[in-house]
Parts: sequence; structure tokens; C-alpha cells
Amino acid sequence: MAPLLSLLLILMFSPTNNAQSPPSPGYYPSSKFSSMGFYDGFRNLWGPQHMRVDQNALTIWLDSSSGSGFKSLRPFRSGYFGASIKLQPGYTAGVITSFYLSNNQDYPGYHDEIDIEFLGTTFGKPYILQTNVYIKGSGDGRIIGREMRFHLWFDPTQDFHHYAILWSPNDIIFFVDDVPIRRYPRKSEATFPTRPMWVYGSIWDASSWATEDGKYKADYHYQPFIGRYTNFKISGCSSSSPAWCRPVSASPNPSGGLSGQQYSAMRWVQSNYLVYDYCKDPRRDHSQTPECFA
Repeated sequence: MAPLLSLLLILMFSPTNNAQSPPSPGYYPSSKFSSMGFYDGFRNLWGPQHMRVDQNALTIWLDSSSGSGFKSLRPFRSGYFGASIKLQPGYTAGVITSFYLSNNQDYPGYHDEIDIEFLGTTFGKPYILQTNVYIKGSGDGRIIGREMRFHLWFDPTQDFHHYAILWSPNDIIFFVDDVPIRRYPRKSEATFPTRPMWVYGSIWDASSWATEDGKYKADYHYQPFIGRYTNFKISGCSSSSPAWCRPVSASPNPSGGLSGQQYSAMRWVQSNYLVYDYCKDPRRDHSQTPECFA
């Protein structure tokens, strides 16, 4: 990439000030849903020797032999999906800690996915929270991600914070401590996931791309790399729910969407902590992401 273009991208997606906390969103979706124990909603999917459950708190870890992942007991066609997560401090380059929706096991090579991924980092640099949406296989053979990446207004290694996805027939909203950070609206059938998905979480080695496009790799001198999860919340319409099951709302408005106060909080986050937006990346072929122009 030309040096001038690199500088332009850095300036375009760098936080603009040192503000420390977002304005109140005025509504707190996580308070509307009860917490569940890990085994009430999930099971181990892989790496069982790298998973521990203690009083409904889950710990999973990655070392040179394996990582670990978990999966919900049932798939959903809409809902609120959240967990409180605490990340590993120090050198975590190449390591991904995630909480996401997917149907990749049901539609291999042609799946949908909604991601919250924490991209590991090097000493002295902050984590990046990546949100992403894949539709009907665009994350498989043809890589058409819809990434928006954020820094956080707190240190995610110091305490648990609540991260959530609300998926409705009309939009996808990503939350951090009940503050909406991204809304992905349904603009067409072709650019929105509609098939049932399961809820997953995992910790794994993604050295090929996770940290500065693969510049820094996982260093197992610092193993184990640990992800801690608690306060699991799932509420929504499962794939077996009756047709009249009503999607949950993200706002005081029962019909869904976001309130004006929530939009103000989201704009504040995006003004101060957004570090990458796929729709604003001049390197991307936006004919593959028509929602950027809709």
C-alpha cells in the first residue's frame, strides 16, 4: 500500500479524542433478560481439556496443544445473545477470543455468521473489538467480511464487561455494556442473514491475520492464553418456536430499533473509538457490499 494511502487510513479511522466514557444510552437491554448457567444453555464443542466451569463461570484457554470452543444447545432465528467476558492481559498477539452466531456446521461452505471477536495484541497496545457479518457463504471461499473495529473506552483485561448481539428480522445491533456500538440494518434479502444460527464462543490461534494483518504471531512463551465468560444471557425465538414468537427489542420501543438517546450514544462511540469501517475502506471492492450504498 502506498505510504500516503496508509497515512490516510490511519487518520480516517483513528479515535478523535480522549473521552473516557459514553453518554448514557437511557435503556439497558441486558437488564431485561435473566442470566443462565453455562450448562443451561451451552455445551463444549471442542478442546474439552481446555475448558473449566466453576459456579457458572466459564474459563477456556489456548496453549500450544489446543484451544477450546462451546456451542448453544439449540439454534435461534432471532434474539438477544450476551455474555460478560474478561480478557487476558499482556502479549496476546495472534489470539482470538470470540462470542458469535453461526450456522457453519449446518451449511458448510455457505454459512451465515455474526461475530464479536477480540483481536489479541502486543505489549502496550489496546485490544481491538471486531464486529463482523457474513451472509450465505461470503466468509468461506469468497471473503466478503463486513468488519467494523473498535477500541474500547476501558481496559477489558481488568474486569468483566457485557458484550451482546441483538439479531432481529430488521437489524443486527452490537452492544458493549448496553451501549450500542454498531447497527447493521436489513437493506435487502441478499445482504442480511435470515437462517437459524447457533451461539458459539471460542479461543483460538489466528496468527495469520488477527494482529496487524498477521505481522505479530501467537507466542507460546506466554501461554496459556485465557478467556473468561460469565453472566450468559440468551432470549429469543429458537428454530422450533411457533411462528407467532415475537423478536425481542433493543429499545423502549416494542417494535425494536434504537431510541434517539441510544443513537446518540452509538454516534459518540463511533466518533471516538471506531478504528475501521469496511464501507469507508478505499481498498475494498464495494460492488460486493451493496449495502454500503443503499
